[in-house]
Amino acid sequence: MRVNRARLGLIVLMMPTLLVAMDMTALLLALPRLSADLGATNVQQLWISDSYGFMVAGLVITMGTLGDRIGRRRLLMIGAAAFMVLSVVAAFAASPLMLIVVRALLGVAGATLTPSTLALITNMFRDERQRGQAIAIWATCQFTGGALGPVLAGFLLQHFWWGSVFLAAVPAMALLLLAGPALLPEFRSDQAGRLDLGSVGLSLVAVLLMVYGIKQLTVESAPVVPAVALVVGAAIGLLFVRRQLRLEAPLLDLRLFHNRPFTAVIVALVFAGIAMAGTGLMVTQFLQSVLGFSPVASAVLFAPMGLGVAVGTMAAPALTRRMRQPTAIAGGLVGSALGSLLLVGVHGASALPMVMIGIAVLALGTGPLFALGTGLVVGSVPPERAGSAASMSETGNYVGGSLGFALLGVVAAVVYRSRMDGTSDSLADAVAASQHLPASQGAELLHTAREAFTTSLHVTGVVAAIIFAGLAVLTLTMRPAPRTTPAALPDYEAARS
Repeated sequence: MRVNRARLGLIVLMMPTLLVAMDMTALLLALPRLSADLGATNVQQLWISDSYGFMVAGLVITMGTLGDRIGRRRLLMIGAAAFMVLSVVAAFAASPLMLIVVRALLGVAGATLTPSTLALITNMFRDERQRGQAIAIWATCQFTGGALGPVLAGFLLQHFWWGSVFLAAVPAMALLLLAGPALLPEFRSDQAGRLDLGSVGLSLVAVLLMVYGIKQLTVESAPVVPAVALVVGAAIGLLFVRRQLRLEAPLLDLRLFHNRPFTAVIVALVFAGIAMAGTGLMVTQFLQSVLGFSPVASAVLFAPMGLGVAVGTMAAPALTRRMRQPTAIAGGLVGSALGSLLLVGVHGASALPMVMIGIAVLALGTGPLFALGTGLVVGSVPPERAGSAASMSETGNYVGGSLGFALLGVVAAVVYRSRMDGTSDSLADAVAASQHLPASQGAELLHTAREAFTTSLHVTGVVAAIIFAGLAVLTLTMRPAPRTTPAALPDYEAARS
C-alpha cells in the first residue's frame, strides 16, 4: 500500500515538472501571434519571452531552501495554486505590460515547483534503487516537457487562440491540488532557522543580473550594458557567498561543495547545459534558416533532442546494475561527444538526417548525467537539506543554458562573420539584404551565407564535443559518494500529515 501510494504520488509530481519545462519553450511559437494581437514592441516581446525564465532562475535557490523550512508539500501546493490562477490571467491578458508582469509572477510560482518535487521524491522513496528510478522519471519529464512544449503550442495555435497555450496548465495544476494532500508527504526541517531576507535579495539580484547580461550579450550591438550587468552581478554574487559562509543557517549551504562528487556533478550540469543549449540554438536556426522549415516543422524535427534525453534518463538506472555510477555517466558523455562530432558532417543532401541523428545521440548520452547526477546531488546531503541541494542542481541547469546561448552563440557569430569577410553580421541580415538585390546576386548571397552558417554549426559541434569529453574525464575522477542508508530517511507513512 505504501509503495502504491508513493507511485501515485510520483505521478502527481510529474505534472508540475512537465508543465514548468513546457512553459519555458511553448511560448516561442505563440509569441508572434500574441505580439500582433497585443501590439507588443520588440523590447516588450523580449521581456514577455524572458521574464518567466529570469524569475525561475533567480528564485529557485530561495524556494528550495524555503520548502525545507516551511514544508515542501505546503510550498508545492501554494505554487501550484498560484500557477493555475496566473495561467488563466495570462491567457486573457489585455496588454503587453500586463502579460510581462503576469509572466514574471508565473516565474515566481514556477520556481516553487521543481525543487519541491525533487526534494519530495527523497522522502517518498527510501530504497536507493527506487529513488534512482523515480529521479530518472522526474528528469525524463523535465526534458520531455522542453521538447514537447513547442509541439503542443503548434497544435494549440492551429485550432485555438494564443491564450490556449497558457490554459493547458490549468487542468494539471487543479488535479495536483486535489490529489496532492492525500498522496504526498509533508516534510520540513526541525533545525531550520529564520529565512535570511538579505541572502534572498542578494541571490535574486546576482542571478538576475548575470542571466540578463549573458542573454543580452548575444542580441545587443553595444555590449556595454550587458557587460556592466555581468560585472555587478558577479560582485553581488561574491557578497552573497561571503554572507553564506558567515551564517549559521545559510540560505545556500556552500559547505556541500566540500563533497567532491557533489561539486563534480554541479560543474558537469553547468557545462553540459552550455553544450546542449549552444548546439540547440544553432540546430534550430539551421533547420529554419538554412533548410527552410517552418517554426512548427522545426520544433517537430528538433524533438529528438528532448526525447533523446528522456530515453537516456530512463535507461540510466539499468546501467548502474552493470557499472559504477561515474562510469555510466562518463560513458554517456563520451556518446554525447560522438553525437556532437556528427554535426561536423552536416552538409548537402544528408544534412537533415545527420542533424537529427547527431542531436539524438548527443542528447541520449546526457541522460545518465541528468538522472544519476541529480540523484547523487540530492542523495549526498541529509534529508533536511534536499530542497537546497535540488535548487543548486536546477540553478546549474539554468546558468548552463544561459551561458550556452551566449558563449557558443558568440563563437558561432565570429565564425560566420569571418566566413562572410565582415559583409554580413548574421544569416537573418543576409536574408533581408538578398531581397533588395537582383535575383542572381541575392541567390549568391544566400548561398554564401548558408554555407557560412553551416561552418559555424560545424565549429559548435567541435566545441561541444570537447566539452563533453572533458566532462567524461572529470566524472571518472569522482570518488563514490557516501550512500544514504534507508534508515536515515524519514518513513513515508510517518511523514504524512
